[in-house]
Amino acid sequence: MLLEGKRLVITGVLTDSSIAWHTARVALEQGAEIVLTGFGRGMTLTERVAARLPSRPDVLELDINDPAHMEGLVSDLESRWGAIDGALHAIAYAPEDALGGNFLNTPPESAQIAFMTSAFSLKTLTVGLRPLMQAAGGGSVVTLDFDNSQAWPIYDWMGVAKSALESIVRYLARDLGADSIRVNAVSAGPLATVAAKSIPGFQGLADEWERRSPLKWDTGNPDPVARMVAVLFSDWALATSGEIVHVDGGFHAIAAGVDE
Repeated sequence: MLLEGKRLVITGVLTDSSIAWHTARVALEQGAEIVLTGFGRGMTLTERVAARLPSRPDVLELDINDPAHMEGLVSDLESRWGAIDGALHAIAYAPEDALGGNFLNTPPESAQIAFMTSAFSLKTLTVGLRPLMQAAGGGSVVTLDFDNSQAWPIYDWMGVAKSALESIVRYLARDLGADSIRVNAVSAGPLATVAAKSIPGFQGLADEWERRSPLKWDTGNPDPVARMVAVLFSDWALATSGEIVHVDGGFHAIAAGVDE
């Protein structure tokens, strides 16, 4: 199996429609051991959907913006496994006034929250877990992205945070390569997750994807994205780092709609 013996941390599981949940499912099916993270009121949701996975993993508490939580996670993993082989960063949040066409009026505090939670948190998670991946002889960190090389309607400061996230991927890849730690992003097309549906105008974006994507894109199917994450976790991607891998039906490569 692709991930036989791998020990992985999966963040961001809230519902069984999420990319993170499907990544956890694929990882288990491919032989990995996993733990999930959640925090606050979301812990109950994470624990509930964990029971729907092929085998039920433990759920550990992690508020990525609380240093004590990061320390507690590392301590638990150290006593549990001694080392880990990788982690999925599926953490993102922007306040309501940072989305939906409000770009010019967004207060700096809301932009800062979007950046810290959606971008800087990748550095926090990766550096926090670094000693455990060093103990394993290397590892793989994968983050979930939405390509912001162009300005999108409605996405606003979350789009800016995603641009920062992609840059952080490259800098982490630069600084952690000596530890054989790979850092990559998977840029997914729009998926009908709870988080996506909370973005004003999401359906219009999804409709545009269906019109322009050269490959059929199903907004209700995160499985292709989860499989690519599994590949990046695996030993089949040992020389891949600092990369933004698009799993979007080819949409990013098309400048105009496909003529039917």
